[in-house]
Amino acid sequence: MNDDLEQLLKTLHLKKVAEIIDEQIAKADKTGLPFEKLLARLLRAEWQHRQQSALAWRIKNARMPEPWTLESFPFKQQTGVSQRQIRTFADLDFIPKAENIVFIGETGVGKTGLACAILRKALQNGYRGLFVPAQNLFDDMYASLADRSSRKLLNQLSRVDVLVIDEMGYLNLKPEQSNIFFKLLEERYHRRPTIITTNLDYEEWHGFLGNKALVAALLSRLRERCHTVKIDGPSLRPQRG
Repeated sequence: MNDDLEQLLKTLHLKKVAEIIDEQIAKADKTGLPFEKLLARLLRAEWQHRQQSALAWRIKNARMPEPWTLESFPFKQQTGVSQRQIRTFADLDFIPKAENIVFIGETGVGKTGLACAILRKALQNGYRGLFVPAQNLFDDMYASLADRSSRKLLNQLSRVDVLVIDEMGYLNLKPEQSNIFFKLLEERYHRRPTIITTNLDYEEWHGFLGNKALVAALLSRLRERCHTVKIDGPSLRPQRG
């Protein structure tokens, strides 16, 4: 590769082409590969490289704590969940329909794993997503009150294609945090789906969110377009003797 070509590839940000062009030209010379096929091979390699880089970026920014996939989830062990239903979610029809998913079950039954697996499938299909533990979310909401950045935080979270809120439970919340949370779900309502994992049935949510009227309004929006998955099965965590 001469200096002019090297500079052009660098200017055009064709990193993968620059990496493989010498090798591919040598192979083309040996096999008599037509120029147009060589060009197609180089551009295809560049496209695949960019797709892989974009996916790696989306996965990194999603902040998933576990590398769960639908292929690695132990459905045979977890008899309390329908594999058919979960694989239906993997078709991702719930995203353009803005349908929420709520996993309810005891600690260790695989709620987080399933949420991560579905989120990963969305990322693989070009959607942007974010995984956030509920405690961290409410901490960020409280901190945003101090520096008046609540609007900025809501804008960021409301625009995420798929938002996973993990381990909604008995948290010590102030009314202001509950109000911001209600506003978040209101802004995602009918626009983008939210996946929530929790060990609490819906009727227990007022126990940590407080205001019953607010909780009723919140659940009305959340459940209008919602798939509720109650996992009544064994813990997947190893038992210590």
